[in-house]
Amino acid sequence: MGKWGKRIGYGIGDLGCNLVFSTMASYLMVFYTDVFGITAAAAGTMMLVTKFIDAFTDTGMGLIVDRTHSKWGQGRPYFLFGAVPFAIFTFMTFYIPNLGSSGKLIWAYVTYCLLCTAYTVVNIPLNTIVPRLTSDIHERDILVSTRMVCAMIGTAVVMSITAPLVQFFGQGNEAKGYLVTMTVYGIAAMCIFFVTFASTKEVVPPTVNQQHSSLKEDFKGLTGQAWILFLLNLFCFSLYVVRSTTVIYYFKYNLGRTDWLSLVGILGILSGLPMLLVLPALEKRYSKRSLMFFSVILYIAGDLLIFIGKNSAACLLGGLVITGLGIYGIFGITFAMQPDVIDYSEYKKNASVAGLIAAFQGFFVKGGMGLTSFVIGAFLKNGGYVANADQTAKALSYIEICFIWIPVVLCALIAVLTYFYKLDSVRDEMTRELEARRGKLQNEM
Repeated sequence: MGKWGKRIGYGIGDLGCNLVFSTMASYLMVFYTDVFGITAAAAGTMMLVTKFIDAFTDTGMGLIVDRTHSKWGQGRPYFLFGAVPFAIFTFMTFYIPNLGSSGKLIWAYVTYCLLCTAYTVVNIPLNTIVPRLTSDIHERDILVSTRMVCAMIGTAVVMSITAPLVQFFGQGNEAKGYLVTMTVYGIAAMCIFFVTFASTKEVVPPTVNQQHSSLKEDFKGLTGQAWILFLLNLFCFSLYVVRSTTVIYYFKYNLGRTDWLSLVGILGILSGLPMLLVLPALEKRYSKRSLMFFSVILYIAGDLLIFIGKNSAACLLGGLVITGLGIYGIFGITFAMQPDVIDYSEYKKNASVAGLIAAFQGFFVKGGMGLTSFVIGAFLKNGGYVANADQTAKALSYIEICFIWIPVVLCALIAVLTYFYKLDSVRDEMTRELEARRGKLQNEM
């Protein structure tokens, strides 16, 4: 299989994940309250409880991946083993049983937890496998960018066709519409994971066997650079939540541009595509550290252009495009740092903890998204926000703080963390040393 076959085969794994993950993020709450038939409070509590369960399943899956040594590799087998359960639990989550209110609530808890676990089974390996696919740094950057483009396509598909599919399949019966639509998504994701399994091959073995290590020893394998990566994930996804959540409020209430909301949504998804396409070439020429600083400056510049030019359509649209380029640059570089951080633990601590690193990334991502959603809700409440009403000057100022100034603070924090990232300078030395260790192990076998 050629290089692009491997790149696309790996990348579409995240498209499969996002067919279901993006739908859950956008539609699951309204499905539970308006179709399934449980209260918003019960659904919200369930979402919160499952975050804690996710923390344990993510960590557990990371440890399992680190201890997997099969003929197919460490992470790759789980694309095969997790594909069918992922499809089944997607169907079950959107199936409405005739069990009464208490029984339905229990069903919702169990099926949603199972779906989140199935997602973890396929997604954690997707995060860990890049250092095992190739030791070529430029090729790794292309794999990461391909994955992010595919994830973007998955999100765009969900945002574009989910509601029409629900209407088409349901013909007035939303329960049937959601069930058939999500079954189609689940089966499509299952097939995609099979393709990802068939298109990839782990050809770069770890230089150390983690199979018999203890959890305490695994934790010792985490370096300071790993914790920088975890915090970058927290702030990056916090930035994503703030931007995607508050942009609608800002354009609807502060600017009175309700006719632009569809355009704003499309720009939010697609404006970063050019950055993802050129990022591998940029990473070949410039350090990840420098590109992260550039992306942060780009986002802040776009943010300020929206603020200063709020009465100009050109400034508003230009600002949205620039912030889109900036945020996807931040995302792309953060994901591209992960293979280097994994290699650094192997290089510095003689520890193969790719799964644990991916698990902590997931934990910080979910924690950041949950915490940020809470902060935004608290800000709007304290500002006196009232849904679908004329807002007070105080409420408008709080919306502006959420959309314009909180992202500026988050960008500043990302820049500070990036200042302490040092793996660009040791990347070549790491590659030489790890290749030498692998050669020595092969000679001893």
